[in-house]
Amino acid sequence: MSKPKVNVSAGPTDEPMLPLSHPSLDENDIAAVEAVLRSGWITTGARCRDLEEGFRRRIGCKEVIAVASATAGMHLALHALEIGPGDEVITPSMTWVSTVNLIRLAGATPVFVDVDRDTLMTTAELLANRITPRTRLMIPVHFAGACLDMEPIHALAREHDVVLIEDAAHVAGARYRGRPVGQDGHAVFSLHPIKNMTTGEGGLFCTDDTALAGRIRRLRFHGLGVDAFDRQSQGRSPQAEVIEPGYKYNLPDMNAALGIGQLARLDQMNEKRGRLAARYLELLADVDEVLPLTVPDYPMRHAWHLFVVRLDVDRAGMSRDDFMNGLGQQGIGTGIHFRAVHEQQYYRRTMPEVSGSLANTEWNSARLCSLPLFPDMDMADVDRVVTAIRRVLGQR
Repeated sequence: MSKPKVNVSAGPTDEPMLPLSHPSLDENDIAAVEAVLRSGWITTGARCRDLEEGFRRRIGCKEVIAVASATAGMHLALHALEIGPGDEVITPSMTWVSTVNLIRLAGATPVFVDVDRDTLMTTAELLANRITPRTRLMIPVHFAGACLDMEPIHALAREHDVVLIEDAAHVAGARYRGRPVGQDGHAVFSLHPIKNMTTGEGGLFCTDDTALAGRIRRLRFHGLGVDAFDRQSQGRSPQAEVIEPGYKYNLPDMNAALGIGQLARLDQMNEKRGRLAARYLELLADVDEVLPLTVPDYPMRHAWHLFVVRLDVDRAGMSRDDFMNGLGQQGIGTGIHFRAVHEQQYYRRTMPEVSGSLANTEWNSARLCSLPLFPDMDMADVDRVVTAIRRVLGQR
């Protein structure tokens, strides 16, 4: 397919802003939420259990617990695993800050691991170099819809008797070596509006450990010995007692009802994301200043949560921020996924020794940029983004 001809001297567009992301909702989603609102039961109830069971069947894991956010799910997991002072938790700095914040808040020590320069995901070899006798937990991150190479990472965790939780926030619907991500071990998925499926806000904790699942389910609702909803009484059991102090991280039925419809369309929405991503890759192939992420060569099905590129700042003759500002002036929304955690103010102050030790993370942190990608886009939108990229680079 030939590339469109672009007039790089054209001025700012009069077209409406194309956002970085937009939730893909249909009339059935809206009707499902309306039905919950009209039912009289809008907090955690039957719809929440239906979402959990639907996701459990799709993934093939033993247990799924719906929670208020992926951050809440990770918090409950750290609490249930009794991660605390004296413990080390290995995770990339190339991630959203929430996981590292939770490690700090638990009193444990975050240990940052570098990532591959072109996939932004870590490897078993890199993780192995960070394990010490104090390592209790590893939290590797699937990135932008691509899957980590988990077989060697699982083997490493077994070898060192370290708990492993997959940060699967970016990979709803992805498959690794023919199996759904989250089928084995522990994984946390995000249902934020930018994600491949959404409940507005929400998260899912998946595990094959029934004892751990039971504790997380209890901790998500005050530590009560029964769940928030009883199908027989349509309410809370009057004899419920606190087994241990817990939190208020349950997911309301209003949110879960939205997620049920999203789950039913997940493959369809991911397929559209994949076609949009393929168009980006085609049109950017000869834009030497812009470097898309590399798709791993091991067997996997990409979920295309984000379309992340890196700006070759030397070749482009401009900074990443100037590039993003230029696209904004052309009506194109962009994002940064992510600025390295150890480069955030708090972590610069409290962990200054990390600076300079994560070469690939730091190189990407200064250069990466996410371009618009969501199922309601069409191919003309991708063409528009790439036209804007060429125009901005042509004006440098």
